[in-house]
Amino acid sequence: MPESCKNLCLTCAFLYYRIYGMKTQTFKGGVHPPEHKESTQGSPIEPVVPVTKTVCIPVTQGGAPNQPIVAVGDSVARGQKIADSHAYMSAPVHASIAGTVKKIETHLVTANREELCIAIQGDDSDRTEFLPVLDPFACSKEEALTRIREAGIVGMGGAAFPTHVKLNPPAGKKIEYVLANAAECEPYLTIDERTMIETPQKLIDGLAIAMNVTGAAHGIVVLEDNKKHVYPVLEKTIADAGYTDTIGIVLCKTKYPQGGEKNITVAAVGREIPAGGLPADVGCVIDNVGTLCAISEAFREGKPLVDRGLTISGGACETPKNLKVPVGTLVGDLIPANVTLRPGVAKIISGGPMMGFAMTNANFPVAKNTSGVLFLTAGETYLADENPCIGCGKCIDVCSCRLAPVLIVRALKAGDYEEAKRYGLMDCVECGTCGYICPAHVRLIQRFRIGKAAVRAEAAKQKEGGK
Repeated sequence: MPESCKNLCLTCAFLYYRIYGMKTQTFKGGVHPPEHKESTQGSPIEPVVPVTKTVCIPVTQGGAPNQPIVAVGDSVARGQKIADSHAYMSAPVHASIAGTVKKIETHLVTANREELCIAIQGDDSDRTEFLPVLDPFACSKEEALTRIREAGIVGMGGAAFPTHVKLNPPAGKKIEYVLANAAECEPYLTIDERTMIETPQKLIDGLAIAMNVTGAAHGIVVLEDNKKHVYPVLEKTIADAGYTDTIGIVLCKTKYPQGGEKNITVAAVGREIPAGGLPADVGCVIDNVGTLCAISEAFREGKPLVDRGLTISGGACETPKNLKVPVGTLVGDLIPANVTLRPGVAKIISGGPMMGFAMTNANFPVAKNTSGVLFLTAGETYLADENPCIGCGKCIDVCSCRLAPVLIVRALKAGDYEEAKRYGLMDCVECGTCGYICPAHVRLIQRFRIGKAAVRAEAAKQKEGGK
């Protein structure tokens, strides 16, 4: 879009993208790691229930901590609420299979933490306890937001932020666009691509519902150009649903981290989120493909978020595929009945290789925000020893947040947290581009995470002391 037109007129901007939608947009910085998507791009999503017929469901999966509302020995139906909180910034959790609660205890979860989980042994029944079907365009905004919360919907792209909070920004924040984040820029992962191909109607319906809830005039599906083949599928779905005047598609250059919220608003609508700000500050709400499909199901079927689609891949995976499993399925329970591994697994990652978490073993549950599990060989992993920074500045060139990672890490090494904050420590989104490009293999993101934790701990200490 010409610089003179950016932010000039909402209708003009939207028409531009409808007419020139096939023109590729992008953002400053970023990297293009090997995609490794070819092994699962053509793999249909397979519904799978673990052979053990058990799930281990984390009590909290985004937002404020929940508490169990069931006890050991209770019989539960699929879709029944089993954990909740009175906090607004929370999302309840539901039983993903029908059966009996066997345990309520801590268990390994993503990020190698031990968190409270509810273990359910399935009983092979088809008992369900879904919500009543609700017309999203006939109910009030409050009823719609309540439905989204009661369905336990959170961001499925990784952050697991409660969706009912995201769709209800503070007073004074006018939402003009809802962006469907379909970039899926992490290597290996293809679950969002397959979801768009197999259930585009749910995606567009969920997008329209989100627009209705927020009052947004327009919706945009944001695709990377390595998924051009999905464009006509979505275009036809939009036309068939009668949304050609309000929902469009924008193609972005295939580059990591295109799916980051600060990058996607720049590429899709030419608006830059300010430091410390949110998409709502520039009139946008961003939701992942899976999240929008879950919204559609919550209204049209009354279905809570109890299933999760994910990509299983990596060089050490003999049978890479896309699966849909009950939330709480232990990854280890999928091996070898559903997933076969090769010898030489060097690393297991929950999520993608850039922002995911290396796990100690496969005995962790698939959560609402688990987009993939990777089994990598030594040749695919980041195992080089860390060397002293050579001051080359490559990390500055690729940082999409326009920060200076080299200066942040120097301040952190010196123990000067105030200086690190001045250089943008708290604005880092931990995408991993700086660490990926660093020729000295400095563990930049790990250091930033430790630094952020120290800053937050000190802030909490000062807040507690001021009471």
